Amino acid sequence: MSKKDPIDKKGTNKGLTRRGFLTTAIAGTVVGAGMAVGLKPKEAKAREVGRLSSEVPPGKLDDYYGFWSGGHSGEIRIIGVPSMRELKRIPVFNFDCTSGWGITDYSKKVLGLDKKKREYVVGDTHHVHLSYNNGTYDGKYAYVNDKANARLARIRIDYLETDAIVELPHCQGTHGIFPMRTRLPGKPYYVFCNSEFRNPLPNDGRDLDDPKKYGALHTAVDGEKMEVAWQVLVSGNMDLCATDYKGLFSMATCYNSEEGVVLAEMTRADRDWAVFFNVWEIEKAVKNGEYFTIGNSKVPVVDGRRGSKGEGRFTLYVPVPKSPHGVNVDPTGRYAICSGKLSPTCTVIDLELVEKAFKGKVKPEDCVVAQPEVGLGPLHTVFDGRGNAYTSIFIDSQVTKWNIKKAIRQYKGENVNPIVHKIDVHYQVGHVNATMSETKEADGKWLVSLNKFSKDRFLPVGPRHPDNDQLIDISGRKMRLVHDGSVWPEPHDCVIVRRDIIQPRVKRVYDANDPKFEMYRKWAKEDGVKLGSENKVIRKGRKVRVYMTSLAPVFGLTEFRVKKGDTVTVIVTNNNKEEDVSHGFCLSLYDINFGIDPGATESVTFKADKPGVYWYYCTWFCHALHLEMRGRMIVEP
Repeated sequence: MSKKDPIDKKGTNKGLTRRGFLTTAIAGTVVGAGMAVGLKPKEAKAREVGRLSSEVPPGKLDDYYGFWSGGHSGEIRIIGVPSMRELKRIPVFNFDCTSGWGITDYSKKVLGLDKKKREYVVGDTHHVHLSYNNGTYDGKYAYVNDKANARLARIRIDYLETDAIVELPHCQGTHGIFPMRTRLPGKPYYVFCNSEFRNPLPNDGRDLDDPKKYGALHTAVDGEKMEVAWQVLVSGNMDLCATDYKGLFSMATCYNSEEGVVLAEMTRADRDWAVFFNVWEIEKAVKNGEYFTIGNSKVPVVDGRRGSKGEGRFTLYVPVPKSPHGVNVDPTGRYAICSGKLSPTCTVIDLELVEKAFKGKVKPEDCVVAQPEVGLGPLHTVFDGRGNAYTSIFIDSQVTKWNIKKAIRQYKGENVNPIVHKIDVHYQVGHVNATMSETKEADGKWLVSLNKFSKDRFLPVGPRHPDNDQLIDISGRKMRLVHDGSVWPEPHDCVIVRRDIIQPRVKRVYDANDPKFEMYRKWAKEDGVKLGSENKVIRKGRKVRVYMTSLAPVFGLTEFRVKKGDTVTVIVTNNNKEEDVSHGFCLSLYDINFGIDPGATESVTFKADKPGVYWYYCTWFCHALHLEMRGRMIVEP
C-alpha cells in the first residue's frame, strides 16, 4: 500500500502520493523549526524522532508486560515489551493440553462444563483489561470477554491463570468490557460488559420476527465475587466500553440507533450515540426495587432506553457521528474520545459536562467539545500522558497523533491544527495501545499497532497470513516504527503494563493450601487419604478415585486396576519443589493429557469403557529418565 513516492528527473515531486505529500510537508516543517531555534538539522531530527531501543539482550528483562487477547483462540497471550517475545499463553475459553485446561476437573468446574448439558468448546476473546485502584493498575486481576458465548473471565495475576468465569444472562456478542478505575470505600468493584447484539428478551422462541421487542444489555459484574449485579436495557447496539477515573460512570459507544437487523437498516441515520451510565443512581434504583427481571433470571434490570423514564437519570445519550467504535478516556480523566468508523473524525466529550448533563444543567449534545479530522476509518485512541492522542485509522492504514487541547481550541474556532504526525502501518490497523495508556500513569514510550493484514511483510505461509503487530517508538514528536512481529490471528486488543506492577510468583511452586486445591482436599478427607503423601486406590461402588504422586522420574503408582464401566478420577500431586520441574499425565487412547506444576494437584474424571492395558506417561521433560516415567492402567472386563 505504501510505495516510494515518485520523483522526476528535476527533483520535483510530480506524482507524489497523498501520504508522501504530507510526509514531505511535515519534514520540511520540522527542519525549518529546528533551524529557526538555532539547531543543526541533525540535532533537530534527533529531537523530533524518539530513539528508544527495542533490543533486550540475552539475560535482560523487558520493561513491560503486554496482555494480548487471543481472539479466535479464546486465550490470552503474555508478550514482553519492547522485545515482543511471547512469554506465555493463558487458556481461558479454549482447550489446552499443556495445562490440561478444559480437561481437568478443576478447569471444567471453572468453565461450567461439570454441570451443563451444553458444553461450549469455543471462545472469542477481544478485550483484556486489568483491575485498578486510584486510576492505575493494582496487579491483582485481569479480565477478558468471550464474545462468542457471552461470558466474562478473570485471571489471577499471581499465577497468571484463569480462576473464575461468569455467564451474562440474555446477552449475545458481549464485546466491550472495562473495570472501574478506582475502588470506592464501601462500594462494590464492578467490571462492565456491553452486549453488542440485540435479541428477544427473553430469547425463548417468542418475538422471533419482531425486532422492536429485541434489546441489548449493559451488565455490571462484581469483579471480586464474579457475580452479575445488575443490567441496563439500552437503545441500539453497544460496542466498546470504558469507565471514568472518579468511579461515577461507565460508558459505551452505541451504533444502530435505527435498531435494524441488516446492514442497510443499520446505516440510515446520520448520527448515533455514546451512552453514559450513572452507576450509583442505577445501584440506588436496584436497592429501592425499581427494576424488572427477564425470564427465569433473577438479575435486576433497569430501563435506560431512549424515551424511557430512565433516560437522563440512568443513561445519557450524547450524539456522535455514525457508527462509533472505540471509546477511550485520557489520563487526566477529563475527556472521553469516541471514534466513528463512518466519519473521519474523533469526538471529544468532556466528562465534567457529562456530570452536569445528568444534573440537567446542560444538554447531552453540549458535552461535545471537539471533533478533529484524523483520517478515514478511525477506530481506537490511546494516550502518551503529554496531552497527545494516537488514533488507529483503519482505511488509511495509519496511526494519527493529535493534540487534545489544540483540537478543543480548533472546535472553538481558533486557526490551529491539532494533527502532530501520521505514520503508515501494514495494514488495516484495528486496535492500538500504548504503555500504561489506560491509566493516569501513561508514560508515552511505546505504542503497538495491531494490524489485521500482513501481506508482503513475512515469508508466505499459504492462504492464511499471520497478522502483524508493529512496535512504534512514541517518545519523540514523530513516531518511529522499530519492529514488525508476525502473530497468529487474531490478537484483537492489548494493554501494556510496567513490569513492577505485575508480581507473579517467581518461584513457581504452588502452596498446597491454595484455594484452587480445595476440591481435592475435600475428596482426600472423605477418603481418608493424605493428599500428596499417599498413593491409594479408593473404590466406592462403581466410582474409583486414584491418588497418585509424581516425583521425577517416577509416579507414586506404576499400576492401578479398574473394571470396565467404572467412573475413574485420577488425582496427581507433583511433589517436586523445583520451580521448573513440571510433570504431565497422558493416558493413552483415552483422550486425556494435562500438566501438573510444582506443588500442584490436578485431576481428571472419565469412564473406563475399554478393557485392556493403557499406559500413562509424563509429558513434560522432567528428568534424564523422563521417558521411563510411566505406568499402566489395567481395565478388567
